[in-house]
Amino acid sequence: MNKTEIKRHRLSGFDLFNYALMALIVVVMLYPLYYVIVISISDSMQVAKGRVHWYPVGVDFAAYRRIFSNEQFMRSFLNTLLYTGVGTVINLVMSMLCAYPLSRKDFPMNRFFSLMIIFTMYFSGGMIPMYILVMNLGMIDTMWALVIPGAISTYNVLVMRTFFLNIPEALHEAAEIDGASEFRKILSLVLPLSLPIMATMTLFYAVDHWNSWFNAMIYLNTNSKYPVQLMVRNLVIEQGYGQYYYAGMENGEAEVAATTIQYAGIVVATLPILILYPALQKYFVKGVMIGSVKG
Repeated sequence: MNKTEIKRHRLSGFDLFNYALMALIVVVMLYPLYYVIVISISDSMQVAKGRVHWYPVGVDFAAYRRIFSNEQFMRSFLNTLLYTGVGTVINLVMSMLCAYPLSRKDFPMNRFFSLMIIFTMYFSGGMIPMYILVMNLGMIDTMWALVIPGAISTYNVLVMRTFFLNIPEALHEAAEIDGASEFRKILSLVLPLSLPIMATMTLFYAVDHWNSWFNAMIYLNTNSKYPVQLMVRNLVIEQGYGQYYYAGMENGEAEVAATTIQYAGIVVATLPILILYPALQKYFVKGVMIGSVKG
């Protein structure tokens, strides 16, 4: 290796600063999650005494046994799987059917409809009109109240529209020559070429549905229909809600175990989405970057 190659491989001060800064950001981002996991698997008495910081003390999975043996919590977990699955499918279908026409230059009043959609990014009716609308549609205390009002995200539609604009016009013309209708072009041409953006939108929408709890708190009245994030919120914030998890425990014992049970609930509610992200991560950057090249 000559001097030029050695110099090229030598890290500059700026590079070292970047690496140190990124390492610090990683630690700051990961430590809260690591701390939650450590607390959840530590002995509740050691946690109550404030002895757990960097590593588990008296490893104990009793909090997880309490969580997984709780019928209401597990039902809420299944509810979230249902809401996320159905909601994400609705989001993808509706967003694609909205974004594709906007990407076609021969679509009548293309600019007008694009401006109307962008308008909703800045102005909306607000919470009370939305609640009245959902109530009048008869969706209160149903799954549809959680998946229909947010069926389309304006930002995601614009990203998908920009992605579709990058599909060569020659492919559309070739499909039209072969006699393909617009729906046929979507199924046979656009969808196969849109795997990166569809995977990215799946991640966006699935994370949004999985983490959602506020709409459920507003629109749902039956505990058995609650999503897991609302159950975790109630477990952490509402002290009386812990009675469902502390059955058979003395008051003092329940008070000591409360923290580990709360943290175990957070881990269980967070883990599935952490597993989903790496599976779609390879499409994530490509989908977002291609969808933001031109407007």
